[in-house]
Amino acid sequence: MPKMKSNSAASKRVRVTGKGKLMQVGSAMRHNLEHKSSRKRRALSTDTVIAAPQAKKLKRMLNK
Repeated sequence: MPKMKSNSAASKRVRVTGKGKLMQVGSAMRHNLEHKSSRKRRALSTDTVIAAPQAKKLKRMLNK
């Protein structure tokens, strides 16, 4: 039986940590940064942990 393909869109947006949590890069950091304060830019640049119900569905998409 062939290998299952992982969802490539999900794999581009999410990374798995060593303990199996899913991390995502926040939005609103692509452009128009000159209008955002440095405090807001710092806060937006941090990666966030995905909530458990969402992570369960994404792990199924990633075959993890």
